[in-house]
Amino acid sequence: MNAVESVTGSSSDGSPYVRIENVTKRFGEFVAVDNVSLDIERKEFFALLGASGCGKSTLLRMLAGLEKPTEGRILIDGQDMTNVPPYERPVNMMFQSYALFPHMSVEDNIAFGLKQDRMPVAEINKRVEEMLELVQLGQFGKRKPHQLSGGQRQRVALARSLAKHPKLLLLDEPLAALDKKLREQTQFELMNIQDETGITFIVVTHDQEEAMVLSTRIAVMNQGVIQQIGSPNEVYEYPSSRYVADFLGSVNLFEGEVASINQGIEIRLPQADLHLVANNRDNVTIGQNVAVAIRPEKISVSIDKPNELTNQCQGKVDEIAYQGSLSVYQVKLADGRMVKVSSPNQVRTAKRTIDWDDSVWLSWDTDACVVLID
Repeated sequence: MNAVESVTGSSSDGSPYVRIENVTKRFGEFVAVDNVSLDIERKEFFALLGASGCGKSTLLRMLAGLEKPTEGRILIDGQDMTNVPPYERPVNMMFQSYALFPHMSVEDNIAFGLKQDRMPVAEINKRVEEMLELVQLGQFGKRKPHQLSGGQRQRVALARSLAKHPKLLLLDEPLAALDKKLREQTQFELMNIQDETGITFIVVTHDQEEAMVLSTRIAVMNQGVIQQIGSPNEVYEYPSSRYVADFLGSVNLFEGEVASINQGIEIRLPQADLHLVANNRDNVTIGQNVAVAIRPEKISVSIDKPNELTNQCQGKVDEIAYQGSLSVYQVKLADGRMVKVSSPNQVRTAKRTIDWDDSVWLSWDTDACVVLID
């Protein structure tokens, strides 16, 4: 039976593959995870995203059985795992450090868990061969970890984690030790391996870009609480709160008061001769204080005043950051506030069309505005 065959089907009772029910974890007076409920489906690549200390790694360790919930319960494939020890759970965990045995060959590292389970030697050899082929390290089986690159060691750790055909694979900051280019390459390798095996992956990361590339859904955590759950597109384009908007990617946040509600919501900004117009949304009333989130890439910058877009204002270029594929502008408005704009460099040229201290116009569509009341 191969890795794909071992995880097909659904939970026997039709429930979500992983269910976290009202889980709280306290360390003394400190609440690391606060009444979290979460459902994860079979074959998902799910990301727990948040800053250091937000509770994401504690939640992952409870799934692995390395920590026990103070309250609540955890079910995997319909079975209550809350009090089941780590070694009896159908779960494997890949640590940030990879934790490879330096004195063992690649093959022996991958085979370690299988030998602990007293699997027959012939089956172990076959499984190790399958895993080496899966992570494209067939020719490196006899090498020791110190003879491999960082990316190759990462793949060995992944192969060892997958060798026992777990129902659930937990990855704790799996790419943190890799440089940017190798990290980007390995992200796609991880996605391909997850798709090929069909195993449910849960990854913990503080890297927003990594979470958006890897996962089918993201849970954004802060201070032990899940702020929002959704697809990468949903949490980026439609953040539910100021925290999510500010944490995920780059954003301009404008605080203002709802002045009118007609075809759209008009927001008046205090201490600025500027009104923003956003698309209508529920639970907004005239006079209410709200925030408006606008992503830098949604804003156009030009020397000439635009003719069509509803939202526009004028400012002066204070800073420019050239990043190859795009340029980032910091534009100071008349009231002193800074607006960040990112613009793709579509024309190959060494000359700037917009320079420091230029007077420019910023414009954006109503669709670019996300009204936040939380």
